[in-house]
Amino acid sequence: MKKFNFRKVLDGLTASSPGGSAGGGGAGGGSAHPGGTAGAAGTPREEIQETLTSDYFQICKTVRHGFPYLPTALAFDPVQKILAIGTRTGAIRILGRPGVDCYCQHESGAAVLQLQFLINEGALVSACADDTLHLWNLRQKRPAILHSLKFNRERITYCHLPFQSKWLYVGTERGNTHIVNIESFILSGYVIMWNKAIELSTKTHPGPVVHLSDSPRDEGKLLIGYENGTVVFWDLRSKRADLRAYYDEAIHSVAWHHEGKQFMCSHSDGSLTLWNLKSPNRPFQTTIPHGKIQRDGKKPESCKPILKVEYKTCKNSEPFVIFSGGLSYDKACRRPSLTIMHGKAITVLEMDHPIVDFLTLCETPYPNEFQEPYAVVVLLEKDLIVVDLTQSNFPIFENPYPIDIHESPVTCTEYFADCPPDLIPVLYSVGAKHKKQGYSNKEWPISGGAWNLGAQTYPEIIITGHADGSVKFWDASAITLQMLYKLKTSKVFEKQKSGEGKATAEIVEEDPFAVQMMYWCPESRIFCVAGVSAYVVVYRFSKHEVNTEIASLEVRLQYEVEDIITPEPEIIPQFPDASSQLPSLKSLSGSTNTVACEGMMKDSIPCLSVKTRPVRMPPGYQADLVIQLVWVDGEPPQQITSLAVNSAYGLVAFGNCNGLAVVDFMQKTVLLSMGTLELYGSSDPYQRQPRSPRKSKQFAAGLTELSDSPVSLELERCKSPTSDHVNGHCTSPTSQSCSSGKRLSSADVSKANRRGPGRPPFRKAQSAACMEISLPVTTEENRENSFSRSRSSSVSSIDRDSKEAITALYFMESFARKNDSAVSPCLWVGTGLGMVLILSLNLPASDDLRQSEPVMVSPSGTVLTLKGAVLTFACLDCTGTLIHPPYEVWRDPHSADDGEKTRKRKLVMHSPSSSQDMGEHQFAVICSEKQAKVFSLPSQTCLYVHNITETSFLLQADVVTLCNSVCLACFCANGHIMTLSLPSLRPLLDINYLPVTDMRIARTFCFSNEGQALYLSSPTEIQRLTYSQEMCDNLQDMLGDLFTPVETPEAQNRGFLKGLFGGSGQAFDREELFGEATAGKASRSLAQHIPGSGGIEGVRGAAGGVIGDLTRARIALDERGQKLGELDEKTASMMASAEAFSKHAHEVMLKYKDKKWYQF
Repeated sequence: MKKFNFRKVLDGLTASSPGGSAGGGGAGGGSAHPGGTAGAAGTPREEIQETLTSDYFQICKTVRHGFPYLPTALAFDPVQKILAIGTRTGAIRILGRPGVDCYCQHESGAAVLQLQFLINEGALVSACADDTLHLWNLRQKRPAILHSLKFNRERITYCHLPFQSKWLYVGTERGNTHIVNIESFILSGYVIMWNKAIELSTKTHPGPVVHLSDSPRDEGKLLIGYENGTVVFWDLRSKRADLRAYYDEAIHSVAWHHEGKQFMCSHSDGSLTLWNLKSPNRPFQTTIPHGKIQRDGKKPESCKPILKVEYKTCKNSEPFVIFSGGLSYDKACRRPSLTIMHGKAITVLEMDHPIVDFLTLCETPYPNEFQEPYAVVVLLEKDLIVVDLTQSNFPIFENPYPIDIHESPVTCTEYFADCPPDLIPVLYSVGAKHKKQGYSNKEWPISGGAWNLGAQTYPEIIITGHADGSVKFWDASAITLQMLYKLKTSKVFEKQKSGEGKATAEIVEEDPFAVQMMYWCPESRIFCVAGVSAYVVVYRFSKHEVNTEIASLEVRLQYEVEDIITPEPEIIPQFPDASSQLPSLKSLSGSTNTVACEGMMKDSIPCLSVKTRPVRMPPGYQADLVIQLVWVDGEPPQQITSLAVNSAYGLVAFGNCNGLAVVDFMQKTVLLSMGTLELYGSSDPYQRQPRSPRKSKQFAAGLTELSDSPVSLELERCKSPTSDHVNGHCTSPTSQSCSSGKRLSSADVSKANRRGPGRPPFRKAQSAACMEISLPVTTEENRENSFSRSRSSSVSSIDRDSKEAITALYFMESFARKNDSAVSPCLWVGTGLGMVLILSLNLPASDDLRQSEPVMVSPSGTVLTLKGAVLTFACLDCTGTLIHPPYEVWRDPHSADDGEKTRKRKLVMHSPSSSQDMGEHQFAVICSEKQAKVFSLPSQTCLYVHNITETSFLLQADVVTLCNSVCLACFCANGHIMTLSLPSLRPLLDINYLPVTDMRIARTFCFSNEGQALYLSSPTEIQRLTYSQEMCDNLQDMLGDLFTPVETPEAQNRGFLKGLFGGSGQAFDREELFGEATAGKASRSLAQHIPGSGGIEGVRGAAGGVIGDLTRARIALDERGQKLGELDEKTASMMASAEAFSKHAHEVMLKYKDKKWYQF
């Protein structure tokens, strides 16, 4: 364990150089060298032991939540009761009971065409669009591919694996049917060629194979459906067609009656045909279920294609015929539907999204028994529903999986690991009251697998903000996800009437209530939301319903520079006292009255209207205050780029690229409303002039470039429906085009004269500002879809280059000035130019005066600098322990039984234990998008600096706790995830993990305590990961088991007469027919066998440490047992054949014993 000496720096001593030799940033984004140290000479203060080393860190994905993005295929194991969903991106999600949720990915990324379970075998076959078959081993917690088989000359269109068979039928686009041995994944020499299957007299190709299934009555007969309407009943033994049926409409699917005498086809004209094997010349029944019956007795008019049909029989009732599609063409606006025909009753279930696939769940896995269907799983493009068939009104089951994350597009996320344990039951209790009624009362039928709580027990909560203004709280403990509570922030505003949009003051046409930022204090339960329409709502938590008016404030944030400010370069004067500052603060606080618009000029009006009548607020989060930024002289308010709340102080602060506002939410007053330049006063390190006419100056402030290029709707939705501000850089919507400029160093920036903004023309923007991002990408994508490796970007509009956004805010008990002897309430402010300002907060001395006495906010004059936009702050005490900001202990604001005594606020200050000691000091940790610095307070000496990246920039940085210690976690735009020790900023982890190919990742990535992190991997899925070695080691224990030992149900006893007359008497031996001895070898050029990484190799990557060893030993044992079992079977087989040979030899001997030689 390494020890670091921190030198005592005399208070008041000015350090002319902030930091010594900085660590050089490597091209990969992380520095390879520790940051340099700086400090005045002095005696060693004390030794801080840093317990974290690189051994504590390792990155791995833990679990993926949400609905599989762009689903394409569906499969169900009726014995194991697990469900598999394949997607267009080559992913497979396997779902069982809640907690059993597994994500696997094909390396090729090819779309999954079809999935087939080896029923009750713990294996799955996937067929992909690159014409490759894969066999997945599900007997391990992280499934791996055992074998792959790539077809070289033919394209796969359909697969069928009969129950308890090891031979897979594969249909191709050319119309041929191949047979694959599942155990060896080798192609059999037995092939059913299309020209042998159809009649010789047929002159046209029958098209691709669209269906394959063996007869329920006789496994030796295979039903082949071709796209053009031909059905062939093929005898596998005699290698010829028993019968052929022709229909003049294309076939989409085929389904058997369980007795094997009839089958049903669905067609492209919306018709269903029922065929009898005894009379294959024409169907004995043809129906168009949704076709209108013509008056003159003609055939009903054709409808949309029936894409899939299932024909399921019941012992005690009529059979079920279930199909998707088939609606009439005249109902163009009809939603996608699933039709259930049961006897004479026809029920149409309308869906919210197009149907991808559906499966009927039946009581038996045997195809030749009464099927007894009990549910239908319907896979939609953006949802998964299960319909209960056992009740006449067909209710749906309540879905236990978190597949509605994307109900409205996710715009921001927050992650809280190790939060107070009472929060989850409290949030669940208020959320449970909003549960919908009308679900099936039966248990969720997808109940396979096994899941244990595991060793990790601390509570975790994930919060997602959405485009429609809703906020969802999720219980994320022990790698599961369950919805706790939903808050609709749009309810505080009046509804926008259609057609009114153009006349109002809104700045975004689509999703005006989209949540842009969230701030949650779990201890005080204060929750704050910043919306895209430049507003902030403060919520308090209550268990009681209340009917009250919503308080609202309006804030005018304007960026004006009227006088030239040119301070002497060496002298940074202090701000005057708070008392002399107060009058100017009052004048700056902005008008709170709405001024009528003069003509078209909008001024002092907010973007949205807050409800003025009393509003009923149910238990849960209740709006306490709405703060709205208003239009200023025809310019819309800029979107909020930073937000912070402190319950102990009763203050909320927020900033944008115009300036900063501080509001007292207890007294409902605006304390401060200042342009960023005014915050500096005479301490401004840049000498700026107002309204400079320069056009070409560019700054390395990291402002985003604008782009008016059209983007696809899907990209628009998965990005923020608002401004894509990264690191809080605010960009205003402007109709002027962009031009790239040269990059200036920070020295050039500090020398440059800067100017205030003019007023450019504004347009109403759906997405207020797009980020210019230019990575070399392989496909023709929108340039919004990747990040630039170097972001020395600029805003071309001449009116934007002096904007300095507020990018980070932090309330803390800290030292505001160099000569302070004790900590006091402060607000740390970070800007897009890397400037850090400290504001002093003068709060009333006693709690009794808090509601009446004003709170003073005054700049302290302290200015610290970093390279790049400031991202995060934290404070450590003199022992290196993280100091938490003070908070108020939660109490119910509407509790009826609270007396005067209990109404008193209870504050937890978290101050250092001996703050009166003159020698007490703190470490301030500040991280920007380029570097991290640690300052000693109150001396303000830079002790450590680490240049994190030169060629890229950080998107997210957080000070987090891990293993009772603390570190700085960073996520870089070039894909690197890094951790640095505190306070010495030693690099502990630097892994190129996740290339940022999408704005969504940049906007939603967040770190939490205990080595947890998450991001939105697709518009519908949350990917969680860990950077903790301990959690990586324990992950195997936390994941669910997909395979559990279950006895395969026994087949029903067939009656004597049924056995005699109802089917083929002889047993069908596929091995004899398809094996190499009989069928020969398939052509080597037809398909290529690729061994997989499953079994022990798969486990080696998935697990480490003792658990991995145990898992490997267990699998080796399983494999040994399997081999012994095979050996046993082979021995028994050899004994049987030896006995048979002995018997035959004896018979031959008896036959020829008494014959003479000439009688042979």
